[in-house]
Amino acid sequence: MLELCTLGTGGTLPLADRALSSLYVRENGRGFLVDCGEGTQVGIRKLGWGFKCLDGLAMTHFHGDHCTGLPGLLLSLEKAGREETFHIWGPRGLKQVVEGLCVIVPKLGFPVMLHELPPEGGEFEIIGLKIKAFPVDHGGIPCLGFRLQLERAAAFDPEKAKALNVPVSEWKKLQAGESVRMGLRKVRPEDVTGKKRKGITVVFSTDTRPCETLRKNLPGADLAILEGMYGEEEKRPQALKNHHMMMVEAAELARDAGVGALLLTHFSTSLEDPEACLPAARAVFEKTFAASDGLAVTLRYPKEEENAWTSLC
Repeated sequence: MLELCTLGTGGTLPLADRALSSLYVRENGRGFLVDCGEGTQVGIRKLGWGFKCLDGLAMTHFHGDHCTGLPGLLLSLEKAGREETFHIWGPRGLKQVVEGLCVIVPKLGFPVMLHELPPEGGEFEIIGLKIKAFPVDHGGIPCLGFRLQLERAAAFDPEKAKALNVPVSEWKKLQAGESVRMGLRKVRPEDVTGKKRKGITVVFSTDTRPCETLRKNLPGADLAILEGMYGEEEKRPQALKNHHMMMVEAAELARDAGVGALLLTHFSTSLEDPEACLPAARAVFEKTFAASDGLAVTLRYPKEEENAWTSLC
């Protein structure tokens, strides 16, 4: 099971009811953020999932609407009594940006470890997720999208265990991933499991034009969280100029990649009611939804013939 909450869904400037970009991801009681725009710590307090369980943050890029909430977040982590290392990933320039933002932050009681990713992206793991960072097109500014994967262990096969004469009393160890000794013979967990089961995959990408790297990383996603900066067709020249994406363009990407569902976020201040622009996007890809601040979604392990996105309906 993977829990997600769009803490902030605004782009450029905050509105009274719309904070700036941030996504809270929680798995098995541990948390991770993607982006940390202004208002992030307020959103976390409203959500109630906590600060101390947050182990890291990935930044898409360093425009203010994606990173200026960092000093407040670190202070909230300090007040929550965090002692463990907090990890931050981001594109080139991460160290300079974080050090600049943290001039106003007093000495923290926990270490902060920075991981600057190369232009081509990279891979890392946190809170049980395998995360792939990939470059997107925001007009020459280093900007990353993220593909989050929660893998699922293969199912235990009792018949295989019986065939190997493994006592029922030892099955629990094998199910927990431990090997067991049977005389001179060792039985490994993979000896008593079936085929690998489908996990959960989420792709998050904002501040980009449709691009090949995004298209390449979308297939297989149960949920795509993409920017829908503009909804009205007359805003297309602005989207092109500022290297942002139209709602219908995000829908086209989702449709072509065959994702389970599309959740739009990162709305322009000129887009007062994202829901009003959904019909055009849904005409392209029916399973399109508009995020709002504080929207929480639970993705459960799907059956082989299903996607995990069904909790959005």
